[in-house]
Amino acid sequence: MLHDPREVIRQSPMGTRQWIAVALMIALNALDGFDVLSSAFAAPGISKEWGIGRDALGVVLSMELIGMGFGSILLGGAADRFGRRPTVLGCLVVMAVGMGLATTAANPYSLGVWRLLTGLGIGGMLAAINAVTAEICSNKGRSLAMSLMVIGYPIGATVGGTIAALLLKSGDWRVVFEFGAIATLVFIPLVFFLVPETPAWFLVSRPADALARANRSLAALRLPAAQALPPVETGAPRASLLDILRPGLVGTTLLLTLGYSLHCITFYYILKWSPKIVADFGYTQPQAASVLVWANIGGAIGG
Repeated sequence: MLHDPREVIRQSPMGTRQWIAVALMIALNALDGFDVLSSAFAAPGISKEWGIGRDALGVVLSMELIGMGFGSILLGGAADRFGRRPTVLGCLVVMAVGMGLATTAANPYSLGVWRLLTGLGIGGMLAAINAVTAEICSNKGRSLAMSLMVIGYPIGATVGGTIAALLLKSGDWRVVFEFGAIATLVFIPLVFFLVPETPAWFLVSRPADALARANRSLAALRLPAAQALPPVETGAPRASLLDILRPGLVGTTLLLTLGYSLHCITFYYILKWSPKIVADFGYTQPQAASVLVWANIGGAIGG
C-alpha cells in the first residue's frame, strides 16, 4: 500500500468515478462560460427595453468581470481553507442567486449589482474546479483532463448561446438569466453526490481524522486506501503570495501579468460587445447571439 493518498491517485489508472468527476468539472466550466456571457446575449434586449446608451450598457457588461476578479481572490482562497468541494457548492449557490435575481432587475443599477454577485461565484468557481481536476487525476490522465476542462468554457458559451438564441425569440432578455439560474441549481445535487473532497486537501489542512477522511475520498473514487499520511514538513519556509515578486521572479511575474491582462481585455471586450454591435446593424437578438456562438466554436476548436 502507498503511504501518500496523492500517490495513490497519481499512480492508479483513471477509473469511471474519476472521469465522472472530471466531466462535472468540464460542465461547471461550461456553466461559467455561459454565465459570463449571458449579459452579452441579453445586451441588445436590455438596451432596447431601458433605452440606455453604450456607456451605461458597458458598465452592466463589466460588472460580472469585476466580480470575477474579487471572487477569484476571496472565494478562490476559500478553496484552500475550507476545501474544494464546499467552495464549489457555495459558489454554485451564489451564482444561482445572482442569476435568479437578475431576472427581477428593474434598471441597470440593480442588474449591475446582481451581475457583480454572479461574478463573485464565477471567479471562485474557476479557481476551485482547476484544483479539483488536477488533484483527482492520475499522472497519465491529468493533461487530457485539464485540456478538456479548459475547453468547457467556450463549449458552454456555444451550447448556452445556441439555447439563448432560441429563448430570445420570445423577445424577453430575462429568459437568458432564468435559464442560467435553473442550470446552476441542477448542478448543486450533482456535485454534492458525485464529487468528493480531494484527498490532497486533507494532507494540507491536516484535520484530526485526515487519514480516514482522505481514504473515504479515495473510496468514493473507487481507489485503494492509503496506509498512512506522509509526515508534516517542519522548518520549511511558509509560502507567501509575495514570493512571486522575489528577485529572479519579479520580471517573469510582471511580464506574464501584463500579457494575460492584455489578453483578457481584448478577449472580453470583443466577446461582450459582439451581440450589441450586430444588433445595431439591424439584426435580431437571436441573430446577434449566433455571432457570439460561432466565436466560441472557434475557441473550442483552438483549445
